[in-house]
Amino acid sequence: MKNYLQLVSALIKYKVSIAVTFTAITGYVVYAGHFNLETLYLVLGVFFLAGGSSALNECQESEYDARMERTKNRPIPTGQISPKNAWLVASAFVIVGLLILYIAFGAVTALLGVVNLVWYNLIYTYLKRITPFAVVPGSLVGAIPALMGWTAAGGYVFETTIIFIAFFLFTWQIPHFWLLMIKYGKQYEEAGFKTINQAVNPGNLKMIIFAWVVATSFSSIIVPLFLVNISLPFFLIIFALNLSFIAIFTKLSFGDVAELNFRKSFISINIYMMLFMLMLIIFHIVAS
Repeated sequence: MKNYLQLVSALIKYKVSIAVTFTAITGYVVYAGHFNLETLYLVLGVFFLAGGSSALNECQESEYDARMERTKNRPIPTGQISPKNAWLVASAFVIVGLLILYIAFGAVTALLGVVNLVWYNLIYTYLKRITPFAVVPGSLVGAIPALMGWTAAGGYVFETTIIFIAFFLFTWQIPHFWLLMIKYGKQYEEAGFKTINQAVNPGNLKMIIFAWVVATSFSSIIVPLFLVNISLPFFLIIFALNLSFIAIFTKLSFGDVAELNFRKSFISINIYMMLFMLMLIIFHIVAS
């Protein structure tokens, strides 16, 4: 039983699925101002759907995963699970996730889930093999879960507040992914994917990543301006977080391209996103 759970956890990329679920929770709390039983349904629905989508992606790209050092030990390439059984697991997770979202929150939230599934597994997965800039449209996948949480709480999908939170997540995804290309670009290319490394040299890639980091920082500073009952101390905390983040990233970006730089940069950009989203949750719980 333990081995089976470990196998399924790897197939659904549980860490990624948890991160996706966290952004959905943020959207929910920013609108509702609290946690309740509905939040549990949201967690289950989004986690199952995200896990199913990730498992479908592993089914779609298993032959590419087998060629990469980074991914060759995933369940399908190693033969721990057959492609057929992997498809069954993925389909079950997707169906369960969508059913929970539809029954608990209605058609709009479930439809956003379907849109995200299609965008990730059909459009983005296809684009990765034909253009090095696939991550730009692909980053919508990271923004939609926040909209799902917002609508699950009763919010209108096109309200300014959640659009700017989604925009922050969209901009954050791009430097987050391109940082991976500094370390794993060659592996992706050898597996048959197009990478930005093929379009620009390492020095220019660092400059591009830094520009997107600045854009991400700017988008997070804008978000508090569209929150209800925003306080000056909260805005100053957000501003200080961004100054610290830019200062750290500036120090890391303008040295040699090296593994240590990649590791610290990748950790810092992920911590920055998590802290910002956590602050949004805390502010809205306290404010309510």
